[in-house]
Amino acid sequence: MSAPAIDPVRTPVTASPARKSAGKQRTTPARFDTALGWSDRPGPAWLLRVLLCLLALGVFAAPFLTIFSGSFSEKASGSTLSFLPHHPTLLNFEVAGERGIWDYFGNSLLIAGGGLLLQLVVCTLAAYALARHRFRGQALILTLFTLTMMLPEEVIAIPLSLVLGHVPVVGLDLKGTVWGVILPLGAWGFSVMVLTEFMKDIPAEIEEAARIDGVGELRMLWQVVLPLCRPALGVAGVLGFIMIWDQYLLPLIAAKDPTDYTVTVALSILRTDPEVGSGVVLAGAVIALLPSLIVYLLLQRSLVTGIAAGATKG
Repeated sequence: MSAPAIDPVRTPVTASPARKSAGKQRTTPARFDTALGWSDRPGPAWLLRVLLCLLALGVFAAPFLTIFSGSFSEKASGSTLSFLPHHPTLLNFEVAGERGIWDYFGNSLLIAGGGLLLQLVVCTLAAYALARHRFRGQALILTLFTLTMMLPEEVIAIPLSLVLGHVPVVGLDLKGTVWGVILPLGAWGFSVMVLTEFMKDIPAEIEEAARIDGVGELRMLWQVVLPLCRPALGVAGVLGFIMIWDQYLLPLIAAKDPTDYTVTVALSILRTDPEVGSGVVLAGAVIALLPSLIVYLLLQRSLVTGIAAGATKG
């Protein structure tokens, strides 16, 4: 019976001075690790960077602060820059409510919610077919989706109005209904392209393993593909909601009565009303701004993750 082998005691290896200096060089931030290669130590470059950041913050934040302060001011003016409200009051919101701003706000919420849900479903199914299947005319279909992004709304306004007034084949009149605004927004070329590119990067081995287990197409999309495309869904959801919420021309041509307008169209009505002042218009602008701001704040992590993943892909 042989004795168990005993490993010899290893002497600790001491790092050489050259290795220590190399480690210090790797852990010490370089000059160009900061924005534009500026040093993070206090000095002229640091002061210049702070001033530029404050300038950018003022350019982007000043309009929002002016809108908020003007909406709470008793006598607001759209031509003056004010960050604090003068004689704070809620009268502007009360007058905007009397003018029906909350009814228009409800129309916008209904259209944005239904339109975004329909858009995500249609764009996801289209992207899954374009990314995970091969068929004749695939490149042509993707090109057509891209071309739809190049047409301005003014070009298709009159044809779309005629189609909504008499839908081909079924002969329905969708004007004056929420479907007249929701259905044209059911597909967006940008969302199709974003989701298609993300789905193309999913390894084929994952799909093959799922098919061996007997997974069908819908289950494959719901349980395998979509969980891997959450960043892309975040981008499509945030930008899709903002695009639908900011629609102006489509609700205008799809409406039969002023009660069918959305909050974006209502702002133009308030602006032309001689009986209301600038404060009421700014109050309506704040009401119209809040949903987009809330959606962005809630989904900003998904938006940034999706954009970063798309930028570093490949």
